[in-house]
Amino acid sequence: MSGAPGRYDVAIVGAGVVGSAIARELSQFELRLALLEAGNDVGAATSKANTALLHTGFDAQPGTLEAQLVRRGHELLSAYAPRAGIPLERVGALLVAWTEQEQASFPAIVERAHANGYERMRELTAAELYARVPHLGPGARAALEVPDEGIVCTFTTPLAFATEAVLAGCELRLGARVSAVERSPGGGFELTTTGGPVRTRFLVNAAGLFSDELDRMLGHDTFTVTPRRGELIVFDKLAGPLLEHILLAVPTATTKGVLLAPTVYGNLLLGPTAEQVDDRGDTSSTTAGLARLRAEGRRLMPALEQHEVSAVYAGLRAATEHSDYQIAIHAPEGYACVGGIRSTGLSASMAIAEHVREQLAGAGLVLEPADERPDFRMPNIGEHLPRPYQQEQLIAQDPDFGRVVCFCERVTRGELLRALQAPIPPVDIEGMRRRTRACMGRCQGFFCAAELEALVGERAAP
Repeated sequence: MSGAPGRYDVAIVGAGVVGSAIARELSQFELRLALLEAGNDVGAATSKANTALLHTGFDAQPGTLEAQLVRRGHELLSAYAPRAGIPLERVGALLVAWTEQEQASFPAIVERAHANGYERMRELTAAELYARVPHLGPGARAALEVPDEGIVCTFTTPLAFATEAVLAGCELRLGARVSAVERSPGGGFELTTTGGPVRTRFLVNAAGLFSDELDRMLGHDTFTVTPRRGELIVFDKLAGPLLEHILLAVPTATTKGVLLAPTVYGNLLLGPTAEQVDDRGDTSSTTAGLARLRAEGRRLMPALEQHEVSAVYAGLRAATEHSDYQIAIHAPEGYACVGGIRSTGLSASMAIAEHVREQLAGAGLVLEPADERPDFRMPNIGEHLPRPYQQEQLIAQDPDFGRVVCFCERVTRGELLRALQAPIPPVDIEGMRRRTRACMGRCQGFFCAAELEALVGERAAP
């Protein structure tokens, strides 16, 4: 993987979950790789702010590339997550019908699932549903069970992909926003970025909300990203015992509705809203959006009213005028555009990477398998497996793993120091939060933020 500085076989623009997955996939081969990210961290934009579901793809539009890749991605990520240390729980989903009309749509939903290759759905009676979810609001008629739907950590997933790529030799350039692209006379591309120039034979556009802008820099104009904002509410961990499964709404022609789901951190998540916005950086929460979610929460599970809200947040989905992913390989140019990846991108990420790798090979990228693969495992930040503060043997080896700094989330000093020594360390408190859960709890960092700031500052000091 050696070569001239700034010259690469493949440069991937965008270190979200999709770009990082592509970098990981290509790092399995003898290639000079660069992963370019405009922000200061991996997975810090769209990828961090979604409903954190691992979809089976049962409800995707049959015959679309999205349907194909979500189904394959579910298979790949289900196998990869336990090996890489990504928190993932297959809790199953219940698609609840509240009206006669919604229940009447069940056969069509099952038929679509079968067309997508998913055949493990079954209908539950109201009695069976309430036995599963005793705190469900009154009036539900029936439900469809989707047993293979799951919940996953949106923070660890892109970090795991990028970490494996970096350990295999991929160069990660943070703070490298692409401002211009020129085609080289002998083939390939010359990129002007805020992190320095980059020359590459093949270019992959995984720039998320800005993928259409980069696509136009290269002379293409087939889609436009119109951000769709989704607001969500996170309930305190004391609400966690209320629900063990994902509750889905029966979809309509315009929306999949609001869901209620557990998280791998022990909270309950309610949302999202869906609102088209013009500003690609507008992740603000709104009074109207949160009021709508609270009203929906009262209907779905009245007991939620007795529980505190830990946090609210909003994410932006890279929606386009098309109903499918906008993945195109321009073979003569050596350019792959991976645009229009919406909320299912987390589930489909590894399959998208596999698909892009196959297409690049068809475009002339030589793929010689690497001799060795990195041996790594991400630190667990989920509740399904023991955390450091619960491990006496680990604490005996290093007492810092017994010194709790964030009491809301039981994060220890040992975890914070380990994160700072990782192949891709955090550069600020937000980055530390995504790696350890510090500042994610009820007090939102009121108690521990100062110590986190000091630790991160010490590392950044010359």
